[in-house]
Amino acid sequence: MEKLPIQVTVNGRTYTAEVEPRLLLVHFIRDVLDLTGTHIGCDTTSCGACTVIWNGRPVKSCTVFAVQADGTEILTVEGLEQDGQLHPVQEGFWEEHGLQCGFCTPGMMMTAVAFLQENPDPTEEEIRKAISGNLCRCTGYVNIVKAIQYAARKMRERTAAGVGGA
Repeated sequence: MEKLPIQVTVNGRTYTAEVEPRLLLVHFIRDVLDLTGTHIGCDTTSCGACTVIWNGRPVKSCTVFAVQADGTEILTVEGLEQDGQLHPVQEGFWEEHGLQCGFCTPGMMMTAVAFLQENPDPTEEEIRKAISGNLCRCTGYVNIVKAIQYAARKMRERTAAGVGGA
């Protein structure tokens, strides 16, 4: 099968590759770039384990072809930590025990990061609606919501203090 060239910036680093047109973005991220933090859950967009941030918006990478990502910027869970410091969302999942078994965690975190960028002071109901496209098979939603509330609070504190990275 003919391969097509693509250039994608992932976590601030630009990659070029030739890919089959049918290669899904999640497989490109995991198998070509070897960034295995993005999980493959259902392959049907139901679970959200494969969620990444694509040009600022959360997308389920199991339903996007890698060639569609040509020329775009993607953030995966590996790109959240900066200079040895956990992102407030990562810190929240740790502090509030939102990790559960951990399989859904990367997708939950990426959805939460994108959501908090749009809504830095969400209500519990807004958080629950935001993560409704991500499934936690451990049913750990109470702690996941607490983790996102924790992250929102931390991000607001950092913004108020003039500290970047949120």
